[in-house]
Amino acid sequence: MNSQAFDVFPLERFQGSNAAIRRPREIACFSYDDEHRFHLDDSSLRYYYPPTLPADLSRGFDTFQQLDDSGDEHLDALLDTIMAHEKSTGSKCEADIITWRGMMTKIMTSPFDIMNGFEMNVTNFQGTVFIEENNAYKNEQKRAQRNQRMPPGMPSQDMMSFWGYKFETLSVLSRPWDPTTREEIEGRVDQIVNNKAQYCSVVRTGIGKSKMIIGGEVDAVWDCKPERKEDPINWVELKTSAEIHNDRDMLKYERKLLKFWAQSFLLGVPKIIVGFRNRDGILQRLEELETHSIPGKVKRFGKGTWDGNICINFTAEFLEWLKTKVQGEGLWRIRKREKSPVIELFKVEEGGHGDIISPAFRAWRIEMSGS
Repeated sequence: MNSQAFDVFPLERFQGSNAAIRRPREIACFSYDDEHRFHLDDSSLRYYYPPTLPADLSRGFDTFQQLDDSGDEHLDALLDTIMAHEKSTGSKCEADIITWRGMMTKIMTSPFDIMNGFEMNVTNFQGTVFIEENNAYKNEQKRAQRNQRMPPGMPSQDMMSFWGYKFETLSVLSRPWDPTTREEIEGRVDQIVNNKAQYCSVVRTGIGKSKMIIGGEVDAVWDCKPERKEDPINWVELKTSAEIHNDRDMLKYERKLLKFWAQSFLLGVPKIIVGFRNRDGILQRLEELETHSIPGKVKRFGKGTWDGNICINFTAEFLEWLKTKVQGEGLWRIRKREKSPVIELFKVEEGGHGDIISPAFRAWRIEMSGS
């Protein structure tokens, strides 16, 4: 196995002025409905409206309609959406990188998230690098997490995961506030929690010299999507966190903020609303954070556990390195082992593209290029 490595450390080499950033702009969207069926529309778009406090985030756990995400969906939904966009506009979506937001979040946070590992599959098709999660690795990680023994008195991993989805259900409406009835707003507390429905935004963006198309789920919009495609969208990301009582809690929260920031930064989500809960899962207060201001606050008032500039510069350099290595046909694997300061790249298949490029997308792109 011919492995090549990109060293995360020393971080000092990623300091200095930010690499160029292209503001994320939505070019298309798609929805999954309550049965997780794919639709090329915005039917699963949700609208933010604050929940009534306090609220019991454990309520309804026994009726949770949970998505089984153990199957491998590859990049199919993202590629189907790009293909539909290209057919409607008549022009190819030019990009150096096409991937899900989750993959970019893992890469971007890796300089300060040494403890966690990841594995991704990579291929080059028509000069674009496509990146997807290695599904077998993801499922193994989830199994390990579920089997993790929790300290006495702590809720299960499943329950804590549910708290996040319950907070979303309590914080969104299926239509704008104006036509929504009081009964609908107050009825959210008894609404069955279902995480199969999702609205996914597909954005054109860029970091450094790399032009990207990224797809990712968005929780809600603050008001409404603007009529003009060029105008920024007031997206809202909804997160929960344990209430902060001491320095140790603050440190944990600051590390969480790294992921919150990166996720929202990558899709162009300007606002994050954090619901703080106690140990029993009672939602007690809300805090609104402006995404762009988070790195500065961490630098000035926090424990200095991470640096946004370093994350951006690191990502720019890593993507440049990746583009030079993933050339021609074949399937590569990106791997970062837990607690490792190195991201490895090695080829796992000669020829072809694995299952990353769907047959429909491949056929369409070949037809489009006339070869």
